[in-house]
Parts: sequence; structure tokens; C-alpha cells
Amino acid sequence: MKHLFIILSLFISVQAFAQFDRFFENHTLRMDYYHSGNHNSQQYSFDELIDEPFWGGSKVNLVDTFNYGNYYVKVFDLTSHSLLYSRGYNTLFGEWQTTTESDSINRTLSESVVFPYPKIPVKVVLYARNRDGLLETQMEYVVDPANYFIKNDRRLVYPSFDVYISGDPSEKVDIVILPDGYTTDEMGLFVSDCKKFADGLFQFAPYDKNKEKFNIRGVWSPSRESGNDVPADGTWKSTVLNTSFYTFDSERYCMTYDDKSVRDLAANAPYDQIYILVNNKKYGGGAIYNYYNVSVNSNEKSAKIFIHELGHGFAGLADEYFDSSTSYNDFYNLTIEPWEPNITTLVDFGSKWQNHVKKQTPIPTPDMEEFYMKTGAFEGGGYVAKGMYRPRHDCLMKTFKGDAFCPVCEEAIQEMIDFYSAPGDSLVK
Repeated sequence: MKHLFIILSLFISVQAFAQFDRFFENHTLRMDYYHSGNHNSQQYSFDELIDEPFWGGSKVNLVDTFNYGNYYVKVFDLTSHSLLYSRGYNTLFGEWQTTTESDSINRTLSESVVFPYPKIPVKVVLYARNRDGLLETQMEYVVDPANYFIKNDRRLVYPSFDVYISGDPSEKVDIVILPDGYTTDEMGLFVSDCKKFADGLFQFAPYDKNKEKFNIRGVWSPSRESGNDVPADGTWKSTVLNTSFYTFDSERYCMTYDDKSVRDLAANAPYDQIYILVNNKKYGGGAIYNYYNVSVNSNEKSAKIFIHELGHGFAGLADEYFDSSTSYNDFYNLTIEPWEPNITTLVDFGSKWQNHVKKQTPIPTPDMEEFYMKTGAFEGGGYVAKGMYRPRHDCLMKTFKGDAFCPVCEEAIQEMIDFYSAPGDSLVK
């Protein structure tokens, strides 16, 4: 039986690589678009197509099987209508729609989706989840790979360097680290910070047991000024990625609205995840699923900020705290299950981590010391104090008091690592 499983796995792997080679080139097509609207409405409009030199994603797992994210991109064969590629993701615009500001003004943000460069004409379809969690079509665009308006005159071209490399990008989780607020004289600091954060990553489970499944690269791209924006302090710096504290007027939320620069800079290396290191000791960071991750380089809690934010950006984990000053309105619909793997409304607990809960553990689980080290359903999570539940009393997705993810979060991270690092048969590469 074991030999039959190995043969079946090999056959699937060969078929998957054949699928990639039949339909895609080994580089990236990026589609930029504009996302506009307010709290109650949204519109999409096409911007441009850009040919980028690397493909860092899997050549085996082309179709997303997690169903994570408030948004989705799907790429279809224009002739047969078969699904060739898909990924879920989140956006900064989507978060902004839940802020008080979105009740009174409209905004437009640039966003991007990437997929392997197609060999044939394809239809790209963008989706957004409605309040009931169902995906609704927002935009369709036909891409002809022979279109001479696809740009290959790349912006922000800089050299990349290896931080930690374990193998072929198509069989690894590829992280590209981008600097913001490091001047030319501080690029040596950036290189050492990349090494420090790579070393820190592999100190936490489950990353410690999966080191051989990762590639990490940095991009050598200095900023004109050191540090980054802190608007409430009157601090404004000219930096390559334009990161800023006080995103959505939350002091520690450090993000950038400049998606184009982030993507332009990331294109200098193959990547599955973009990580921005900000040259600042002020406490802060942020991350959005399959969008980008941000953390500061020199705060005393930098290592845990880094690992916490990667939980969001890479594995789709939700924040498990609920006493935040972050200004979100109706972030979750409590009548349905959220897609994030580490929070539940108990509407469909069986689809979450119910199999991790021992029979003698009550659900909901009292937040009492006798249950602190048990997996259950503790009320409070996802910025919501009532009606939302988390797996453990504490976890790195809740506070930095401990040094570990709960078993549910750890499992979710492991599943994502396995998805992106699935090996292919060397005979068909």
C-alpha cells in the first residue's frame, strides 16, 4: 500500500509539472488594477500588465486549496475555460473599508495580482467575498501573452543577495526582504538585519523543523533618508517604499499605500512572500495575507513582531487579541465561520480545530488557569470580544508573553509550508 501511495504521488507530481510546462512560462505576469470605493461600495479598474523575470511560486500546486482570503484571483484557459491557477489574498483597501473614515470619504488604492506568465490567452477573474462569505465576481480581463503593451521596462531594478538558500524556488517557500529607510551607508546594516531575522525565523516552531524548505533573499535598494514616516510626530522621510506608522490612525500599524513600489522592488527576486524591514526602533509593523508583511528592525520585540506578522501574511492567521485600539467596524460577520484557520464563531466548529479538543474540555472554554495549556474555544479574538473564539488562552498571535504558536496556528503554518514546498519530479523539470 505504501508503494502504491508513492507511485500515485509521483504520477500526480509529473502531471502537475506537465500542466505548468504546457500553459506557463517560468516567469511572472503581474496585473495592476485600482480598487476604489467606500464602506458600502467598491469598484475595480484595470491599470497595466508587467512582465517580471522570475516565478517563485509552486509549479505543482497551481490551484489554491485553502479557500483563505477576502479576495481571489483565478486564471482560466480562454478556450476550454479550465482553471489553471488561483490564489486567495487580502488587501489594505479591504481593511480600510472597515474603518470609520470609509463612512465619509472615497479612496482609490493600487493593487496587484501575480501569476505565471501564460503561453496561451487566458481570462483573469478577480473576486471579493460578500458579507455572507461568498465570492462574487468583481472584474474580468482577457490577457493575450503576445500583447505588445505588456511592459518589460521594469522600474526599481536593484541587485538581490542570498540570505539563506536551500534549493529550487519552485520547491521552496521564497521570502524576499525589502528595505525601507536604510540609506546607502546603512545597507550593511540591512544585510545584517536580514541575517538576524532569518536566524530568528528558524528559532520558532514549526519553522525550526522546516529550514530546508525556505529560500530567503534581500534586495539592495537604499532610501534617500534614514527611518520612515511618523505623522503624529511630524516626521516625514523620503524612502523607497514610503512606509508609515499611524496607518488608519493606529500608532503601531506601519504599512504603505505604495503597492507599485513594493511590487517593483520585489520583482528583483523570486518570491512567495514579501517582507519589508523598516529601519526604525519604534514598536510596530503589520501584514496582510498574500499582500506584504512589515516589521521594524531594532525594537526589543522585533523578533516576535517579525514572526507574528508572517503568521498573517503567509499562513492567513487572524489576530487573536480583542482589546485593541484598532478602529474597525463590523470586521467579521458573526453569523458565519470566518475563513481564518485560528478563529471561530462556533457556527461550524467542526470545520475548524474541533478535532484538537479533548472530550473533557468544555466548549466554549472558560478562560481559567486550569485550561490555559489546553486547546479549546476561548472567547475573544479577531478584534471581537464576544462571539468570536480562539484556540488557546495565549499564543504568539495574541500576545508576546510566550514564545510559541498554539497547536492550531502551528498546524496551519505547517500546511502552508507544505503547499508551497511540494516537490516535483526532477525528470520533468
